[in-house]
Amino acid sequence: MEVNKIITELESQITRLKEARALLAGESAKRPGRPPGSAKGKRGGKRHLSAEGRKRISEALKKRWAARRKAAAKTAKAA
Repeated sequence: MEVNKIITELESQITRLKEARALLAGESAKRPGRPPGSAKGKRGGKRHLSAEGRKRISEALKKRWAARRKAAAKTAKAA
């Protein structure tokens, strides 16, 4: 008698796990972003930056690294 109860509980847990797996698998397919197979795109080729864009990126990186050097200097003095 006790064995039948255990079996029914196990079956209900298996059913719940299968439903959860199906839910997760269904939602993972609906992630935002590019659909599969569209990595090539219609455009093709490389993307090119303008000189102004390269300059802005360069200035932003220089500013970022300067801030990191400044923070590192502060921690070195504190230690």
